[in-house]
Parts: sequence; C-alpha cells; structure tokens
Amino acid sequence: MNEAPAVSVRILIVDDHAVVRAGLRALLEGEPGFDVIDETGDGEQAVLLAGRHRPDVVLMDLRLTQGGGTGSDAEVGGITATRRITATVPGVDVVVLTSYGNRGDVVRAMEAGARGYVLKAGPPEELFRAVRAAAAGGMGLAPEATAQLVGGTMSGGPVLSERELGVVRLLAQGHSNRAIAGALHLSEATVKTHLVRIYRKLGTENRASTVSEAVRRGLLEIGG
Repeated sequence: MNEAPAVSVRILIVDDHAVVRAGLRALLEGEPGFDVIDETGDGEQAVLLAGRHRPDVVLMDLRLTQGGGTGSDAEVGGITATRRITATVPGVDVVVLTSYGNRGDVVRAMEAGARGYVLKAGPPEELFRAVRAAAAGGMGLAPEATAQLVGGTMSGGPVLSERELGVVRLLAQGHSNRAIAGALHLSEATVKTHLVRIYRKLGTENRASTVSEAVRRGLLEIGG
C-alpha cells in the first residue's frame, strides 16, 4: 500500500529583477510538486548553474539586462542563454517568461530551444502548466504565444536569422554598411548579401522600409 513519493520538478529561476525572482520563488514553492533549487539574474551565470545543478526546467526571463557578467561574453541575454543551455546541458528544458508576446520573440525563443513561453501578466495556472509540460517533454505555450505562432504559420511570413536581426538592429540605429561590417566583424560584401536576403524575406526595397517592416512584425522594437 506504500506509494512512492511524487518527484518534484526542480526549477532554476533566471530573472534580472530580484523582486520578480522572489515573487516567482514564492509562487512556485507554494505549488505542490515544484522545487526551486537556485536563482540568478545573469545569463552567463544561468548557463553555469544549469550545468552544475541539472534542473528539470529553467524559467528564463527573455530580456535580461545585458552587461551583468564578466569577460568577452558578458552580454548574455535570455535567447542566447536559452540556446546555450539547450545545446550543452542535456535533459534541461527552458520555459521563457516575459512581458512580451510578439511573434518575433516567440519564434526566436522556440528556435533557441525553449519548450515553453509564458507571459508574466498571465495567470499562475499558465505558468504551472507550462513548467509541468516542459518537464514532461512537451510544449507549454501561453494562448498568446500559440496565436502568434499559428498566425505566423498561416501567413507564411519568414523569420530573420540572428545575424540578420543584428544587421537590422544596426540599420535602425542609422549605421552605414561599413559601420555594420565593423560592428559585426564582417566584410562589407557580406553585409550587402545579408541586406539582399533581408529585403527578400521582408518584401522591402530599402533601409527605411526594412526597419519599419521589422518593427511592424515585432522583430524589432525601437527605443526598447
């Protein structure tokens, strides 16, 4: 008649706001079946802790404040940290928790290997469901994220690569091809090739319309 005790889902919280981390910890630890094993506000540290603790799920803030670490790879945001964890730490799944629900963010999170996407403003039940789904090997998406993915699939809209997004971000800042090449350590010819591909994917013809279209699609946010 003795039943084996239920195994708790071990969670690592990654968010650059201490108050948010405290709130998430209290929320998760108040739910049966969850065990918060550690927390951090730094993307680089998140990768290290994921490798050290091997949690079942990493709850990842999508937009970590950059520059919190040390060394050449100090600026590790949520997407980069997610990609590193899913690529180098087997058996650890990532659920993205963010204030944003635009299609560009959702798709980039999924491409980085995240198995869940939940909005901070959503009900706690969505968070719990996403964490449990990821831990069980499934996908846990908030309704808003699902709608963005379905809408993107139906429209057939192409998604820019990380390198192409980097080019567009620099375009939005008014940089020339030469400046973009210098910033991204590319040749000017390579930058021009990227621009041709970006124009084709977004259906644009010049730099200004490309930036406008990227903003419209949620791939780029001006001033934020």
